[in-house]
Amino acid sequence: MTIPPTTAPATALVRRPSPRLAEGLVSHISRQPVDVGLARAQWAGYGQALRDNGWRTVEVEPADDCPDSVFVEDPVVVYRDVAVVARSGAAARRAEAAGVAKAVRDAGYRVERITEPGTLDGGDVLKVGSTVYVGLTGRTNEAGARQLGHHLGVGVVTVPVTRVLHLKSAVTALPDGTVIGHPPLVDDPAVFPSFLAVPEEAGAHVVLLGGDTVLLAASAPRTADLLAGRGFAPVVVDIGEFEKLEGCVTCLSVRLRDH
Repeated sequence: MTIPPTTAPATALVRRPSPRLAEGLVSHISRQPVDVGLARAQWAGYGQALRDNGWRTVEVEPADDCPDSVFVEDPVVVYRDVAVVARSGAAARRAEAAGVAKAVRDAGYRVERITEPGTLDGGDVLKVGSTVYVGLTGRTNEAGARQLGHHLGVGVVTVPVTRVLHLKSAVTALPDGTVIGHPPLVDDPAVFPSFLAVPEEAGAHVVLLGGDTVLLAASAPRTADLLAGRGFAPVVVDIGEFEKLEGCVTCLSVRLRDH
């Protein structure tokens, strides 16, 4: 999860899919066959969409032995000049963190770490204005949330998440601070001061590209229309192979800004 400062967009970290992508973890959906070749093409299209909208993409060193390593958001949270390297509640994913830690250090961030007994996935962290929400899931616990708040120097609001993998599998935020989510998958929409229901699960996931432009999945056409009707500019990408592994548009990049 990325918590950007308020300067212009700059760099997005991405990581190419592992040859073992099809072995990635699934927890809240049934396993489906994954076409790794198609996934690579979709990943390339995702990166091109970022570049077409003013972002420079930088590849984190591959982690071919880690099936889920393409989901580069999960091993780190960045905020101002701090990068907090996560410690996933899924022990099989912890080896992904080393390459991401190197990338954020090379980008000039001061690196802190979540340590035992804390667990944290970046996909469980959402910033809306001055509020940092942390989902409590199978990947993130209370100790991890407390450590994150300490490292960032902010208070955090913990949110129960039981219906999906990560907090940002359920909700993300629009540029105006409105939290969006698909109600059947959100434990308690009332946690968020401003909540907009969207008609598709994939519509709950947006990446802010700058201004009113938002990136979302092609599997959410009604949500794209809804957001366009509210004055936003949707950029649509096909990430269907990653959705088979509980992936979404947010988890395929770490957005960095000047700090």
